[in-house]
Amino acid sequence: MAVSSIAAFFTVSFLLVLVPGADWAYTITAGLRDRSVVPAVSGLMLGYVGLTAVVVAGVAALVAQTPGVLTALTTLGAGYLVWLGATTFAGAKDAGAPLADDAEAGGSGARSRVLKGAGVSGLNPKALLLYVALLPQFADQHGQWPLALQIGLLGLLHMCTAGAVYLGVGSLARGLLRARPAAARVITRLSGVVMVGLGALLLVEQIPH
Repeated sequence: MAVSSIAAFFTVSFLLVLVPGADWAYTITAGLRDRSVVPAVSGLMLGYVGLTAVVVAGVAALVAQTPGVLTALTTLGAGYLVWLGATTFAGAKDAGAPLADDAEAGGSGARSRVLKGAGVSGLNPKALLLYVALLPQFADQHGQWPLALQIGLLGLLHMCTAGAVYLGVGSLARGLLRARPAAARVITRLSGVVMVGLGALLLVEQIPH
């Protein structure tokens, strides 16, 4: 795989990560609520690992070609985003409140953040299609490296790029807004609305025209 292809993919990947969406909303919310954004971002990365594995296994192509499976996946992911957005909006009153003790912030709380993050990125059907359409374009079909290995490495590169950006976004949100409870509540509500809106849009797209 040529270095130029890797560099081109990194550029495209980085630009895509910079576009705000459900991942951004979830990360910002974690920055305002949690002592550390690492569990939330780790969950998002876990979801990307799952998507990369799906593409490498060739399952994604089958999903993309099977309308019924893709519709079910889209509905599931959209419903999850709506639920998560609604709970985020409802919990906005806690944004900017004093952080929990380390004992309260760890354990089951951290696991919950990881699982929710994995759901946000891993159940996003648009991200799945993005992986199917994007990753193979930068792989060398006739190169010396196996195609699955190339796609896996590109998926890992995207995951690392997204992780670095999301850690920065979550930390910046916490640093700027923790001392401004009113602004933190507004941003948290906005994050909830974004997730609900994205989920609702995905559901509307499933309605036969």
